[in-house]
Amino acid sequence: MLGYLTMSLPPTDKQLLALAQSFRTTLRHAVYLSRSMDSDGELTTMQMSTLSMAADEPLRVSRVAANLGIRVPSATEQIIKLEQAGLVLRQPDPTDSRAVLVQLTETGREAWEAAGRRRNERVAALLEQLDDDDRATLAAALPIIEKLNHTA
Repeated sequence: MLGYLTMSLPPTDKQLLALAQSFRTTLRHAVYLSRSMDSDGELTTMQMSTLSMAADEPLRVSRVAANLGIRVPSATEQIIKLEQAGLVLRQPDPTDSRAVLVQLTETGREAWEAAGRRRNERVAALLEQLDDDDRATLAAALPIIEKLNHTA
């Protein structure tokens, strides 16, 4: 199907598709890098992602599932494991009795923050290998990536 789309688009759109492919590949490799950042930590990448989502405010299990790209029963299973570890609480959504909200416990916040610090230290070590121009280029790209994150 992608071949069909590529063949029917004008040249500028082909360039946009090539940029999209390169961006997706770079994101995928960034995910691999992120997953390897704290391999000796106690939290899996999925657990860390779940804690990160609930760090700012309680959110619905369905939102966790959508953000992780998994089905609600799988997200519920992950959340139950986090709850059993004392890292999150599940509670009914006061606005919808069918929905469940997930929020961090104090222990969960401490674990999430500690893992974040370890990961930041490892990324900082990688960034040290870049020269000032490369770091400036990366810093300039971050707001654009953030903008894409909020429009998707």
